[in-house]
Amino acid sequence: MKFWQDVFNNSLHFRVGVRGWDVSFTGSMKVFRIIVSFGLLVVSSAFSVFGQGKEPPAFSWVNPIKEEAPKGVTHHTFNSPSMGVEVGYCLFLPPGYRDVAHSSERYPVVYYLHGGRPGSETKSIKLAKWIWDAMESGQVTPAIYVFVNGGAVSHYNYPQKNSMGEDVFIYELIPHIDATYRTIAKRSGRGLEGFSQGGRGTTRIMFRHPELFVSCAPGGAGHATEKRISEEGGRESDALIFAEGYNTYDTARAYAKIMTPPLNILIFVGDKGFNYENNLAYMDFLRSLEIPFEHLIVPGVPHSATQIYEKEALRILKFHEKNFQGG
Repeated sequence: MKFWQDVFNNSLHFRVGVRGWDVSFTGSMKVFRIIVSFGLLVVSSAFSVFGQGKEPPAFSWVNPIKEEAPKGVTHHTFNSPSMGVEVGYCLFLPPGYRDVAHSSERYPVVYYLHGGRPGSETKSIKLAKWIWDAMESGQVTPAIYVFVNGGAVSHYNYPQKNSMGEDVFIYELIPHIDATYRTIAKRSGRGLEGFSQGGRGTTRIMFRHPELFVSCAPGGAGHATEKRISEEGGRESDALIFAEGYNTYDTARAYAKIMTPPLNILIFVGDKGFNYENNLAYMDFLRSLEIPFEHLIVPGVPHSATQIYEKEALRILKFHEKNFQGG
């Protein structure tokens, strides 16, 4: 009995809001300590079981679709001459592509760069639902989408792991797509988009290869990490060091010296996402370089390409459509 009297002999009240969570507590200090201790024990146990000693997900250049594919999406591979292996990609063909009436029609292409590491061509295909719906309803003109496998270090060239994600995309996948499908095989018909890690890749690649893409939409990119890479001579971490200048800050600086050909850029991000503030900082950085861009801030949305597409897919699709039409 004395234990419970001691437990409740002090009172405490607090309220905390973190990234959409709103937590309140009223009770004794000792009860609070017991709850915290128990919570730490549970978290510690979870990390012991699921975290420590576990290898990161295995990387593969080919990842077939395991569940029912969204409308218009199929899985394919091509042979990489530089690596001598098959590389997977997911292809979205718009409504009408296979119709006899459209058999001579050519389409612009948007290359979509997934988030996360390691790479997989299937990570972002669920976005095709909104793409199909917008095209089938006639809200936007048809386009092909290609969902890219970014390699072991997602959209970076990283020779230490024999994973030249950017070069395989630029020098091998794009020519394969243009040779295999009815694309508008020139800059005026080619777009680039990605989210999170793919937003980082989109930003770096658009500034490194402005001659290839007329429409570029980096979303939710981790520019704070890219800034650190720039400031620390290519070091993202002790285990991951890239070439100097190979980041979204230094590639923007290099592009700002030439500004040609002119890029059409849309930066999009949810205002509840953990990369929101560093996207605002990166926009200020681009303004300081006088690099023009549009931006789309989606209110109430966390770090989620899916939730951004739920609210604003049409806005992003129409951005590409406008640029493909020369507007």
